[in-house]
Amino acid sequence: MTINNNINPFDKNSGSARLAQPKTVMLLFVAMTLLALILAKMEIIGVGLLLALFFGGIYLYILFKNPVVGFYTAIGLNFVLLGLGRYIKGVPLGFGIDGILVLTFIALFFSRFKERLDWSPANKDITIFGAIWLGYCIFQIANPEAHSIEAWIAGRGIGFYFFFFVTLTFLLINSNKRLDMFLYVWGVFSIIATIKGVIQLFFGVDAAEQEWLNAGAAQTHVLFGKLRVFSFFSDAGQFGANQGYSGVVAIIYSMTKKGWSKIFFITVGVLGLYGMMISGTRGAISVPLVGFMTYFVLSKNIRILSVGLSVIILLFIFFKYTTIANGNDQIRRMRGAFDPNNASLQVRLDNQKILKGYLASRPFGGGIGHAGDKAQRFLPNAFLSHVATDSWYVLIWAEMGIVGLILHLFILFYVIGKATYKVMFKIRDPITKLKIGALISGMAGVMVASYGNAVLGGMPTALLFYASMAIMSNPEIFETPIEEVEVDLINK
Repeated sequence: MTINNNINPFDKNSGSARLAQPKTVMLLFVAMTLLALILAKMEIIGVGLLLALFFGGIYLYILFKNPVVGFYTAIGLNFVLLGLGRYIKGVPLGFGIDGILVLTFIALFFSRFKERLDWSPANKDITIFGAIWLGYCIFQIANPEAHSIEAWIAGRGIGFYFFFFVTLTFLLINSNKRLDMFLYVWGVFSIIATIKGVIQLFFGVDAAEQEWLNAGAAQTHVLFGKLRVFSFFSDAGQFGANQGYSGVVAIIYSMTKKGWSKIFFITVGVLGLYGMMISGTRGAISVPLVGFMTYFVLSKNIRILSVGLSVIILLFIFFKYTTIANGNDQIRRMRGAFDPNNASLQVRLDNQKILKGYLASRPFGGGIGHAGDKAQRFLPNAFLSHVATDSWYVLIWAEMGIVGLILHLFILFYVIGKATYKVMFKIRDPITKLKIGALISGMAGVMVASYGNAVLGGMPTALLFYASMAIMSNPEIFETPIEEVEVDLINK
């Protein structure tokens, strides 16, 4: 007799016979009594609480049966979490991602309750680098220049999200179906983000958003009476760069699809690039320029490379050497990204000179969460709190020193370099080449854009970026055996 050890404890069937048991009847009686008391005492709030418990219970049941649901939830929540902070006050929403990650890992363990969880899919070099990076981030608690544990907690995602989300991606996104679902979830929220941005542009902001602008954000988001659209993101810079990122990935990914799926990804791409434009973020334009140029190189097709390079050169000439469409606020502002004498750029360079002198004797930086405007909440009188970092790499340099910056850049270039080599010389399946190429191209664009703005580590770009790094580091599992491709072509 063979014993099945692969039974999921959450798949047990419960028959109506259990209702006749005294223990079950007693539990039902107690539950109904508690519900009645809650409704009587808390009224409308009680109804809301009960609904939350009901739907929360359903969600947890689904999550524990299918842990990948937690991954998709993190991607969706990643888009809206910071925006919700404008409407919900006094609640630490920033820990929402942490909570979902913890629940998803717990669900993974319980879904393999009768068997050992297989960690081998996550046994990759990027996971090891992620662990080293996490260790360095934890070491920052002991940095003699760091004076606030609260600031470190606020900046915890820089190490924790990278390591744990990369690990989660390796364990859960292990088929083309799941990879596609990841892109669909990403695409849906990207469309919603652009729609929200269009509403802000043409109909104005709502009361909560206006309050946020009045509290100081208007200084950078209302220029010459014109709104820099920010949707439900943390700021216009993050919105513009992320939508450019979504646009690049979706348009290239659409080449792998047919029918309605192709239309969906083209729509995501076009709306993403439009969202990038209405954000008024100058540096965001580097995302599609670098992203599509990367794809042209990955294609190894001289004709595609020539045509693509010609288009990019024409766009460069349009922005750099003409004043065409200067009446459009968004185009005029983006044109500033091609001006080396731009006042904003000069201010950033001056800040970098100040930081260079300060960090010369501080190889480990000033501590996570200790640099830039955000640090004023914890350290209002600290030196680094009053020097704008702007660039993501300057932020890493200021908080984690030259040691941290070198380690960070090494990891990024290692991942994109190895993935590029695989796409150009190892992968034979053309569909997988396109899928992984789309993620590589988006990553390249974000890396360049992060020099001008702190894009890479912000929501929602961070989790999308980390998941993409894991996926492109393991393209072999998405590759259709070439023999099957050849048979399919013969049949057609």
